Amino acid sequence: MKFTCSQQSLYEAISNVSKAAAAKSTIPALEGIKARLLGNTLQLTGYDLEIGIKTEISVNGEGGGEFVLNSRLFTDIIRKMPCETVCVEIDNGFATKVSGGLAEYDLISLSAEEYPQLPEFDKEKSFSIPQGMLKDMINRTIFAVAQTDIKPVLTGELFEIENGSFKLVAIDGYRLAIRNEALNSQENHSFIVPAKALRELAGLLKEENDTFCEIFTSKKHIIFDVSGYSVISRLLEGEFHNYKGSIPQGCPTEVLVKTRDFIDSLERCSLLINEKMKSPVKCVFENGKLKISCSTAMGKLYEELDADISGPSVEIGFNCRYLLDALKAADTDLAKLCMNGPLSPMKIIPKEGESFIYLVLPVRLKVEA
Repeated sequence: MKFTCSQQSLYEAISNVSKAAAAKSTIPALEGIKARLLGNTLQLTGYDLEIGIKTEISVNGEGGGEFVLNSRLFTDIIRKMPCETVCVEIDNGFATKVSGGLAEYDLISLSAEEYPQLPEFDKEKSFSIPQGMLKDMINRTIFAVAQTDIKPVLTGELFEIENGSFKLVAIDGYRLAIRNEALNSQENHSFIVPAKALRELAGLLKEENDTFCEIFTSKKHIIFDVSGYSVISRLLEGEFHNYKGSIPQGCPTEVLVKTRDFIDSLERCSLLINEKMKSPVKCVFENGKLKISCSTAMGKLYEELDADISGPSVEIGFNCRYLLDALKAADTDLAKLCMNGPLSPMKIIPKEGESFIYLVLPVRLKVEA
């Protein structure tokens, strides 16, 4: 079989599907991209047994068949080709020639018989979400997904559709992130998607909201159809944390602070903190000021920010990175900080409404002598 096509379109397709190929595997085929030629259509698939990405592009094809090439090698070769059109030929023994301009590679591809099939399942439920909205919701919550698999269900994000509201929820035991948007759906539906699949999906989603991502689910799997790509993933099984019960309802102390100023201050604190020299950032809210301080063996920092404070004064400590992640995800000029003393989570919400909710657990401060 043989096909010729645009170097740019082939490179874009294989670089995207290769994100689902295994970096290392005892099954060599999983480290590759499966290509299947059907007339003038080339189907491309990457799959590591957890997440699969597939797409197809138009080519000028002769014959038909399928083969597997190492994803990294295939991507690099096509990227480096010195021409706008490339040609790929494969004989019956899987000897493969990739050529373009005056460059010509001779390679050995693998039989596609060694490549596992993507999961097939009945699409029990479906809905669509504007791509820009979904991309933004993923990017502003995924920081709070658990990094360890002590509780595997928390290594993903909860999708919750309820009475026309769509929530994305992530929690790792130290912080909680919720994004909430209106969705034209009256179905009640929830499932948990692995963070790995969401990271790859976010890279494919467009910034604009005039194109949609179609989502299909079954009890164990999900498909995201987006801009000519299909991202297939298993769903995580188990009971997600009761996040609604974790959100503080009472809020004796409320603070309005400029989000950017708070972020800048915390980033200055982070210059004194590393893995060897860890220290909480102390925040004191009183008399219209947010007083921020940090002290390690490298040095000390103290500064003050203006803040609109109502309620009792609070002295509270935080892991600097955890607080920074939440504030950076808060797309608002003014952040409302809600606190119920020094040992309860801080709730970060917009000045108006609750399009997002971030919770950050405090760190107990040492009593100064």
